Amino acid sequence: MLKKNDVVEVEIVDLTHEGQGVAKLDGFVFFVDNALPGEKVSMRVLKLKKNIGFGKVEAWQSYSPDRNQDLDLTYLRTGIADLGHLNYPAQLKFKKKQVENSLRKIAGISEIVVESTLGMDSPLAYRNKAAVPVRRVNGQLETGFFRKNSHDLVPIEDFYIQDKEIDSLILATRDLLRKLDLKPYDEKEQTGLVRNIVVRRGHYSGQLMLILVTTRPKIFRVETLIERLISQFPNLVSIIQNINDQKTNAIFGQEFRLLHGSETIVDSMLGNEFEISAPSFYQVNTVMAEKLYQTAIDFANLSADDVVIDAYSGIGTIGLSFAKQVKHVYGVEVVEKAVLDSQKNAARNGIDNVTYVCDSAESAMQKWVADGVKPTVIFVDPPRKGLTESFIKASTSVKPVKIVYISCNVATMARDIKLYEELGYKLTKVRPVDLFPNTHHIECVALLVKA
Repeated sequence: MLKKNDVVEVEIVDLTHEGQGVAKLDGFVFFVDNALPGEKVSMRVLKLKKNIGFGKVEAWQSYSPDRNQDLDLTYLRTGIADLGHLNYPAQLKFKKKQVENSLRKIAGISEIVVESTLGMDSPLAYRNKAAVPVRRVNGQLETGFFRKNSHDLVPIEDFYIQDKEIDSLILATRDLLRKLDLKPYDEKEQTGLVRNIVVRRGHYSGQLMLILVTTRPKIFRVETLIERLISQFPNLVSIIQNINDQKTNAIFGQEFRLLHGSETIVDSMLGNEFEISAPSFYQVNTVMAEKLYQTAIDFANLSADDVVIDAYSGIGTIGLSFAKQVKHVYGVEVVEKAVLDSQKNAARNGIDNVTYVCDSAESAMQKWVADGVKPTVIFVDPPRKGLTESFIKASTSVKPVKIVYISCNVATMARDIKLYEELGYKLTKVRPVDLFPNTHHIECVALLVKA
């Protein structure tokens, strides 16, 4: 009978969608961190539930040929790079298989050929945004990342998948906070000033934005902090304070205050310039976001007569990238600030055949249809929870020829595709695009065509 702390020999037979190794023993399915299919390991039993268990590798008897032996395990322990122990070509195959599995198990679709995952030439140091907690560790203010499933900060200087200049700005800010004796946030005691450092960097422009998340408005010697940082980083064009005094895991509070420079930074994507504000959504991997959007545009095969609805339009990145190829783009987004940004971005790029509204996707679509808008193509790029049933029904009721689905969660995408197929739309193309190398996250583009 298996019990906690037993050490047993197992073979890893699969990977979960989150990149944990799977082993089977005595009627239990075990989930094991840092273990890859084909590896034989000595596993310590950490926890047993009804028919699942959690284990830890004590020693390897054999290694997978797909293992990346060079990974610093800190990146696994914090979840920064929870797939980093798998080499990159194998990661791309794993992501393709995840899409195939979801379509088969959830949507009942096995005949579609999922195209190979579109990967990145250099899958490191790609993130254009970082949000790192600031805490006291061993008596000293530190920046880093929480250990998985905990709020214990692991101090980190090189974040592996973040733009190197972002890492440099985080460390320079950390050193100045120490020098100026500004107190890090203490979650338990609800004391201290600085909770998080958030940095954004324009991939093409190089412009930097620093956001200091504090528990209260007053920052002691803030002028010295600003002066030293901008002398060290000439591209630091925006320094913002966000005030978050709530006991919450959310990074930002409601109030933003400009401390230096501009409210936004500027970057470009597929030839258009975008203004990016502190809270606005902008894909964190610019190089691969361009490939993602280009894949979606290629799937749609747009023409000058097309009328397109861009649901979940954000700051306009997708719709504006193809607006010049079509008759008109109607964008809808529920975040008011993002809608204002998308209108500004359209004007900035001299694009006038677009209409952006702040509303829910379902409601806006019903209003447009009542006004006589007849979309030929609908682009959807929903959050992780996917689309609502009412949106899917509304989108098919207007009978577009094509629906292009951009997904950041293949399980909810498969669920939604199943309903689209029941409502007369056929899945014809699917391609995963690797926006998050070295992590288990998958972006995917799917094309549905009216049957």
